[in-house]
Amino acid sequence: MAGNAHGHTLAAWTGVTISFIGFCVASVFMVAANVPGFWAGTALIGLGAVVGGVMKMMGLGTPKETEAQAAARARAASAAAARVSG
Repeated sequence: MAGNAHGHTLAAWTGVTISFIGFCVASVFMVAANVPGFWAGTALIGLGAVVGGVMKMMGLGTPKETEAQAAARARAASAAAARVSG
């Protein structure tokens, strides 16, 4: 597990931060019974997803796994399974 990034990239953090702010805005305006404010917050949630996706396409997300990395991962998994099974 320690080897996984779990989305700790600039694209992920930016998208989640914008979406979180949108969630907070929508929540406040829902309690205040302000429909336009609620929909503005909901739009911010969607904007966070779009911004994160665009940033990932720009190369600021988790890089794609190469064939060599996939093969090394498969070999390591096989070796670990062999050690566990005896």
